[in-house]
Parts: sequence; C-alpha cells; structure tokens
Amino acid sequence: MSGKFDNYNDNELYKLMAKKKSDAELAFGELYSRYNQRIYAYCLRVTGSHEDANDIFQEVFVKFYASANEKHPIDKVAGFLMTIARNLCLNYNRDKKEYTDIESLVLHSNDEGIESKELMELITRTLEFLDFQHREVFVMRMIQGFSYDEIAEITNTKMTVVKNQVYRAKEKIKEILQPIVKDLEKIDFN
Repeated sequence: MSGKFDNYNDNELYKLMAKKKSDAELAFGELYSRYNQRIYAYCLRVTGSHEDANDIFQEVFVKFYASANEKHPIDKVAGFLMTIARNLCLNYNRDKKEYTDIESLVLHSNDEGIESKELMELITRTLEFLDFQHREVFVMRMIQGFSYDEIAEITNTKMTVVKNQVYRAKEKIKEILQPIVKDLEKIDFN
C-alpha cells in the first residue's frame, strides 16, 4: 500500500486507528498490508485448513481493529497480532479435535528428489501430528522467524520452555520424516 502513512511506524499507525474514521481506515490498511501474509501463514500452518485459516485470519483483523477503538495499549503491533491469532487458534484447536491418520503422510520419493516446495508441504503436513504447543512455537520460530524472546512474550511462557518446545517439535518432525529421509539418502543427486 502506497500512501500517506508509509513512513509511520507500527505504533503510530495503531494510535491513528483510534482517530477520525478516514485516518483510521488508512492506518489500518497500512498495518494490514504489512502483516496480512504473516498472520495468514501462521493461521494456515497451525490449522492446516485454508477455510479455517481464512475464518481465523479475518477474525484476527476484526479484533485488532476493534482493540484500537478500546484504546488497548500495546508495545509491538506484530506481537499483538500474533497474540490475537494464537488465542483464536487455541480456541480452534480446543473446539476441533480431528486427527489425521499417520499413513496419509507416506510419500514416495522419485529419482529427481524432493523439491523445496514439496519438502515444505511435507513439513506442513507433519505439523498436524504435533500437539498444539509444539506446533505453534515451531511455526512461530522456524516459519515466521520470531525470536525466542518474542515467542515467550506472545505465549506468556519462559524462554527456556519455548526453546525446549521448539527442540521437541524438531525432534518429533525428524522422527516422523525418518523413513523418507532414509529413502532420500539412497538417491544419487549427481
């Protein structure tokens, strides 16, 4: 979005959202353009469903917009948006207890190897088998690029716990992908 609020920082834009309507809409639009992809990607990775991710994603920004009118104080817009998304995903996870059969993960390698996109798809599908706490911290750290400190703040958890959860998530993903990795080791990529 190119416009009059391009040079404003996130907190300035958030404060403008509580002002007169035209400024509020433009400020919101600028913040939306800065964070929509990141928030949607998080929702999609955590839910595993485009439809559910879309619903949660929309609700995140509705709640975010409403919070400005309530003059809700925030330190970091990105962290606040992730907190809203996380809480909505927690609710989603609590309300929807659907499990995928482990056999649905089986993929057959070919002589050309697995492309990066396919590998990311495989990791995304593997996330379904992690419990929510491990899945969310893995997504925030490894996919969204949040620091351990930021994740600890968003999840209201100690940083050592976050590091441990990310480590355990990686180990579980490795365990699930082990048969595929063994097949890849057999392939000559030269």
